[in-house]
Amino acid sequence: MSQHPHLTAPLRLRGHTLRNRIVFGGHTNNMAEGGLPGPRMEHYLLERALGGAAMIVCEPVPAHRTGVLTRGNMVHESDAIIAPFRRITRRLNEAGAVAIQQIYHVGAHGDSDLSFAPHWSPSGGPSYHDSDGSHAMTETEIEELLAAHLAAAVRARECGFQGVEVWATYHSLIDQFWTPWSNLREDRWGGSLENRTRFSRELIAAIRRACGEDFVIGLAVSHSPAFGVNLQTEALCEIVALHDATGDVDYVTCGYGGYLDFEGIMPAFTLGEKLTTPLTSALKRVVRHAVITSEAGVRTPENGEAIIAAGEADLVSIVRGQIADPHLAAKTMSGRAGDIRGCISCNQMCWGRRSRDYWISCLINPSAGREWEWGGDRFTPAPEPREVLVVGAGPAGLEAARAAAERGHRVEIVEALPVTGGQFRLAGMQPRRAQILDLLDWFERQFDALGVRLRLNTFLDGEAIAAHPADVVFLATGSLPDGTGFQRWRPEFASLPGIGKGGVWSAEDAMRREARLGKAVLLYDEGSNWRGVGTAWALAERGHEVTIVTPEPMVGKEITRTAADHAARRALARLGVRFLTEHTMDEWHGDGATIRSMLTGATERVAATGLVMATTNRAFDPWPESFPGKQTLRIGDCATPRLAAYAFHDGRRAALSL
Repeated sequence: MSQHPHLTAPLRLRGHTLRNRIVFGGHTNNMAEGGLPGPRMEHYLLERALGGAAMIVCEPVPAHRTGVLTRGNMVHESDAIIAPFRRITRRLNEAGAVAIQQIYHVGAHGDSDLSFAPHWSPSGGPSYHDSDGSHAMTETEIEELLAAHLAAAVRARECGFQGVEVWATYHSLIDQFWTPWSNLREDRWGGSLENRTRFSRELIAAIRRACGEDFVIGLAVSHSPAFGVNLQTEALCEIVALHDATGDVDYVTCGYGGYLDFEGIMPAFTLGEKLTTPLTSALKRVVRHAVITSEAGVRTPENGEAIIAAGEADLVSIVRGQIADPHLAAKTMSGRAGDIRGCISCNQMCWGRRSRDYWISCLINPSAGREWEWGGDRFTPAPEPREVLVVGAGPAGLEAARAAAERGHRVEIVEALPVTGGQFRLAGMQPRRAQILDLLDWFERQFDALGVRLRLNTFLDGEAIAAHPADVVFLATGSLPDGTGFQRWRPEFASLPGIGKGGVWSAEDAMRREARLGKAVLLYDEGSNWRGVGTAWALAERGHEVTIVTPEPMVGKEITRTAADHAARRALARLGVRFLTEHTMDEWHGDGATIRSMLTGATERVAATGLVMATTNRAFDPWPESFPGKQTLRIGDCATPRLAAYAFHDGRRAALSL
């Protein structure tokens, strides 16, 4: 029996029964091929339907040529999407999910590189997506956009969707009409609340007339409290109540953030959880017909149960949680919430890949986006069980051992340290990143359930590996810090001048508290990712006076793809961390360093009692190419030092290859 009775209760919605309160909400998976949904998108969505999601809100389709935002979206204004979507919606329905199509237009915030069209907006304001301006629509053009939205809704019905979600979030087109600072019109589309909501109200009424009484209509809104010029709770309640009064809106889903407050749209671990409940609670008090969905920071079944039990919403949208574990809903329904692989809110492979216009995946679930080739999270038994030895319990080794055992292989994993996780555990010791430690605990629980033998404090040399009875060896021994202090942007130095004077440590030394750093710390951050930034944050919280030196033009440049870079810099700035960007190291003196500007060549001596080098690691692979009589695979940093996502990918792929 489920321990989440409110979350697992069914709900009626416009004649449809939702089997629980868990929605796989609308998001850009960017998986269309040539503008059409193909196998990648089909199996990505289907896996979540098979995994128990009650309602799936599919990849947003652009309503009009002036609103195209990503090259992986569906083609706009085309019936070509109907046939392939009919197959997908049929399969989603057969798996027990209600299927909804989201329709969007970003207004001023389009992408000219993709659309080669002017961005249409209510009043011609600037884009917050890039440096372009936008075109203030004529009334004729507004009517054209209305017709395009309606046509997209009718097309969605022909695709087999049970409804559509009208997108008014994040200061998109409809939100731009609603918001006074971006709607400066003086005609019937601007000024009063009635005029500013005319576009959305007329659209929803037209969809109801065209698509029928059994067609679900949702409305997506968002709350951005960081900027007072955006619509706040009172204004949003007034707008939603106006739409709800017609009885045509069946649900309202509430997101967070916007183009002014971008980090809130896909909140990383730097923000809190359950971010929209202040708004959803208020909306619950004003609506008479629509049910309310809370999203943004709803990461776990516990979050969802608390929200619904408190009456703060009727449904919860758990997107990244179901990307990380597509069977989250089914496990919750069957009382197995402890088996859920929890999202770590890193944004690295979901929003991180989407921000670079790739199809999305997941750091801890490398099958995301590959369900059509890898079978999702449902493992096919191996033709013949084998004896598998995994050497190293970092991300690659953990995933290889788990996935191999899921397929029926007999697995032993050995780790020289007294704990699992390797360098990934050190990341979990950085501020606000304890979700990583929860994930490592999950792996150990899975090992217990699958019969994987885990041996800690166990170092195997080459002879011991060769003598081991396993016929398959996964070498997942990771990487080690480069002890030379080599800098990518100073290749003329084989090693950092002055490194022999002592006082130079790796980021790993610092996180393990093995480094004797003194009060004033220089941290040279070459990767500009969480390895350096998170270590600087941890050191500053421990009371060190930290100066970050980086060759990049900004601290946390690699984190920009996750939308968490601003939050990281804000935290560092509040802790008094000094930033020296576009600088490299000339020499370490033992009591400070000479640094050089990459722009002017000018040098500066900075006093410090310790230096932390966050540079590229070196693979640790001390053994011969293979062991006689054993299939040997090198995975993770042992093969090539990279980010954790690729280690998890290596581990899953290796296990599937057996």
